[in-house]
Amino acid sequence: MYFVTVNKKPWIMFCKTPSERAALGLTEQQVVQLLRRGSGKDDWQVFAEWSAGDFSHTDFMAAMHHRQEPADPAGLLEILPASLRQKLGA
Repeated sequence: MYFVTVNKKPWIMFCKTPSERAALGLTEQQVVQLLRRGSGKDDWQVFAEWSAGDFSHTDFMAAMHHRQEPADPAGLLEILPASLRQKLGA
């Protein structure tokens, strides 16, 4: 799977999945956020977030490289380390 990086405030890095059903954002505070598309084209809703120190956005994208995009954005959580999934309740 690949990501398409776009400029989107307030994130310092924001990239969408190929289907544009989900996105990955990095805040200035070094928080990684997984987002799903809301009702509008520019409506994004955070459904998971964690410190980049726990699992960076780069590590996340690299881990998804040889995988298919899941039909449900929540499926993206499967690649997180088990300890982080547990912390998020995923």
